[in-house]
Amino acid sequence: MGTALEPIRLPDLAWQNEEVREALRRRDVSALFLYVQHHSGASQARLAVQVGMTQSRVNEIINGHRQVTKLDVFERVAAGLNMPDSARRLLGLAPRCSDRREPGSAFDLAAFPEIVRVYSDQASAAAEIQRAARSAADLDVLAVRGLGLLALRDSLLRRHLDRADDPAPRLRVLILDPDSAAAEHRAAEIGESCESLAGGIRLAEARLRELAEIGHVEVYRYDVVPVWRIIRLDRTLYVGVFDTDWEGHESATYKVLPTPSGPLYRGWRRQFEVLLDGARRVI
Repeated sequence: MGTALEPIRLPDLAWQNEEVREALRRRDVSALFLYVQHHSGASQARLAVQVGMTQSRVNEIINGHRQVTKLDVFERVAAGLNMPDSARRLLGLAPRCSDRREPGSAFDLAAFPEIVRVYSDQASAAAEIQRAARSAADLDVLAVRGLGLLALRDSLLRRHLDRADDPAPRLRVLILDPDSAAAEHRAAEIGESCESLAGGIRLAEARLRELAEIGHVEVYRYDVVPVWRIIRLDRTLYVGVFDTDWEGHESATYKVLPTPSGPLYRGWRRQFEVLLDGARRVI
């Protein structure tokens, strides 16, 4: 638990948890104190010493009887809790040093994940994905054919792209080039004929042309063996995999949110953009 004079230090990644980030945005010091207590075991007395308050004042803040509004108090709280610059910025404070990252010890990411939920397959995630799609302004899709996602009337996302009362979202779609060696490779992996796979891709492309008549739709063909299946709805990713044993909708689906230093979200976003740069636009 530490003595009252011992500094309170949480790993930098602890400050990337969405719960504490939201508290920082709201300048909710009560929630911050409770979060720090939970993850460090610090007593109210130890918190009080570190942030330059009395224990009774800390107790009042934690129990919602007093709010922090003064900038100098926020500064004391940030300094006393040894907040990294990313947390200070969310609290509305200037950084205390450069953005250079210092090396640190290994940390159990399971407590502060970018992957916030794992579904057994796409069907398990379908209701949540559809709710998010109803209001999304920007959509990216990386697929093989895209029939189950976009091209058919009962596809996962199709009904949410033709909005009668709202502007249609901006949609970018990457589908596999039906004439590529990669398409032949994928067909062999899933035990399907090249003609059948290519026909499905061309059907999806034709149906996506219909969407282009009512909204901003860009469709591109890529020509590398597909690995990741990606749906981006604004800032949220849903990611599956094209493996030799299953198609993308059959794989586990990860829900991924951005964090300041998280490599997974950034990597999957970059994967999409890199493929897009090398793809040929067809719609």
